[in-house]
Amino acid sequence: MTDSGASEAQAFYGRWVRLYDAIATLPGVGSWRERAVGSLDLSPGDRVVEMGCGTGANLPYLREAVGAEGTVVGVDFTRGMLDRARERVAAEGWENVHLVHGDATAPPVERVDALFASFVVGMLETPAIVVEDWLALVRSGGRIALLDAARSTRASAKPLDAAFRLFVAASAPPTTQLRYSNPPWRSLDRRVAAARRPLEAHTTEYGTEEFALGFVRLASGRVP
Repeated sequence: MTDSGASEAQAFYGRWVRLYDAIATLPGVGSWRERAVGSLDLSPGDRVVEMGCGTGANLPYLREAVGAEGTVVGVDFTRGMLDRARERVAAEGWENVHLVHGDATAPPVERVDALFASFVVGMLETPAIVVEDWLALVRSGGRIALLDAARSTRASAKPLDAAFRLFVAASAPPTTQLRYSNPPWRSLDRRVAAARRPLEAHTTEYGTEEFALGFVRLASGRVP
């Protein structure tokens, strides 16, 4: 992402923090997050990092999985998002949950037992390269999981495809365009697919799941 693109994205997501948080915690979404965190196979005492933690919607599930003796690190480049996440952490009194202002493409973290990212890789210009770098952060035997949204390939989901495309266009900066030479939903599909390839190629126990008629997808694997 260019400097101007990053600044635009930070301003956009910072402006819509409360709305984003409301969507991130809608009824039903929690079950996807819970299943995704479960795929990390975390144990009490583990150290896990979440790339692009946003307002902290995944933190309760990650913290529960590693327990009071484990460590959760959330990384995000939007200060407004992190401020909301800090409110959540403070309200719960979690002393082992740490939030870091940083770029998920150059994460300021050391070796971890597991890595998680939800609805993030679709915003990366080079998702395959970034995910390969993430894999290098995870210790041997640790797991990585990606939870993302993309257009569904199921016939039963076709009536909702237009609504999904509208949602993608509205939630990805800039939002002032009426016509696209490269529609954001197509970029999203390509990036989500590209991010999965390093997992499939370089992890064991690679597996995928789908939720919400195939619009939400989970991919996970274990680092050899």
